[in-house]
Amino acid sequence: MPNSEVIALFIDYLLSERRYSPLTVRNYRHDVLSFCAWGEASAESEFSLLEARTEDIREWIVFLSDERDERGHRLRSVASVNRAVASIRSLYKFLRRKRFIERDILVGLSLPRAPRRLPAYVPESRMTDVVERIFSDLDSADYRTARDAMLVFLIYACGVRLAEVVGIDVEDFEDDFRLLRVLGKGDKERMVPLVERLRTEVKRYIERFLADKICKKAKNALFLSMRGERISRSDVQRSVARLLRECGVQGKLSPHVLRHTFATHLLNDGADMREIQELLGHQSLRATQVYTHNDIARLQRAYVDSHPREQQ
Repeated sequence: MPNSEVIALFIDYLLSERRYSPLTVRNYRHDVLSFCAWGEASAESEFSLLEARTEDIREWIVFLSDERDERGHRLRSVASVNRAVASIRSLYKFLRRKRFIERDILVGLSLPRAPRRLPAYVPESRMTDVVERIFSDLDSADYRTARDAMLVFLIYACGVRLAEVVGIDVEDFEDDFRLLRVLGKGDKERMVPLVERLRTEVKRYIERFLADKICKKAKNALFLSMRGERISRSDVQRSVARLLRECGVQGKLSPHVLRHTFATHLLNDGADMREIQELLGHQSLRATQVYTHNDIARLQRAYVDSHPREQQ
């Protein structure tokens, strides 16, 4: 079977069975094509995905890890290399499950350990300024100003992902806007509660701006572009970054930072880790536990600032 047919079957599986988003599938395709290109350039004879060996994977990892630009800087971080290998691991699990190959060549393959980075988030003191700006902008008669404020408010108050907030329809609110039905990764649904102020503002936003601005597509999207279409991911990213920047927030500015902020503030205020996991839509508790590092760092600072032995 030619490589192109193998890749086509794998991509169809990701789309139809795993129900991955188009962006995720694009990344998988890029990684598999990258491995194929390397194999075809390195092999003395024709390179076949179905005949690749564990040694090929190891050599490809070394190639990715050592690849540098003209100034000698590494082109990929350890995390980037591991993400690419994860795509190939998924490919060979698929091929083994479909009996195209007899064994998974990545079983037992160890990967370089990536340094664990703490998720960036907005401190509560700075977020107070952001929330004040949100409430002010929500009163604006200008649709874009109010929409952007609602975007930031909803992401911060509900911890939704970028793709999730783009996909929200008016019909996704339930129990008189007390609950939001979110369609997460792998088409898994979860229910997220709305705090009372957000509930009130969402209802007012819909009444003011969406009554005569029905989305041109099949569903009634909560957030629209200025052309009346469902808002794009890039528009959300730009809107969030602009508002945070204007509020004096430093560092990385993105919807994901607001999601991290949501989780970190909940943890700092005593929320249970399992509850945070459910609200975020994490499949594994391990993904949620990264936020404990921020909490530990906060405790260490408090210890240094307060313990009498540290002050001598």
